[in-house]
Amino acid sequence: MTPVTRSEFQRELAVLEDRALDGLDLVTRSLDHAIEALENQDVNLATIVIADDDVIDGRCMQVHQGVLSLLARQAPVATDLRLVAAILQIARHLERMGDQCVNIAKLIPMAGHHPPTDDEMLRAIGAMGRQARTQIVHAKDAFASRDAGAAEDLVRQDQLIDRLNLECFGLALEIGDDADRREWAMQMMLAARAIERIGDNTVDIGEQTAFVVTGLFREFEDASHPRLAAG
Repeated sequence: MTPVTRSEFQRELAVLEDRALDGLDLVTRSLDHAIEALENQDVNLATIVIADDDVIDGRCMQVHQGVLSLLARQAPVATDLRLVAAILQIARHLERMGDQCVNIAKLIPMAGHHPPTDDEMLRAIGAMGRQARTQIVHAKDAFASRDAGAAEDLVRQDQLIDRLNLECFGLALEIGDDADRREWAMQMMLAARAIERIGDNTVDIGEQTAFVVTGLFREFEDASHPRLAAG
């Protein structure tokens, strides 16, 4: 395999970064469709979300294979190696977020076209989805601009998703004794959990931004989410 020059390596790496970040646009589109399908119980739109996941998976594979091919032709220096590692992590998060959109979409046919919905729960889940979308865009912009401060602000933003997730849990507990309504509420809790995981993935991308900028990897928060306990 023909070696590449230093400038060629950096140019190809920049292209791979753009492809990974553009993949986040694919995720926002999928999330938009998933939330719209959930709010409107649109089974056809849910089917589109599921089918479109192949496009996200294809982008992840394209980035992964591109990075491996580039590494096979030239060993990166330390600064480039950080970016290579971060791009691979972004590709992994793309796949995970796409999968969560599919998880939401698959709940809709299970509920049927006219389930016994609850307006307050749909409002909270819709707000969660829109906040997750905002965080995806913010994570993309922070990485592209190498803004570690903006990346860490994702932790603060993600608090809203966590609060709404807790609100959904409370609403599910109060849904009443009707068996169909309880079943629907449990399905919505699964949807809320999927959105909560998408929010967590944006924070993870923020951590990769800080890693590229500083050369040190650290988690912005621990797995126990102590910020919720602090109010």
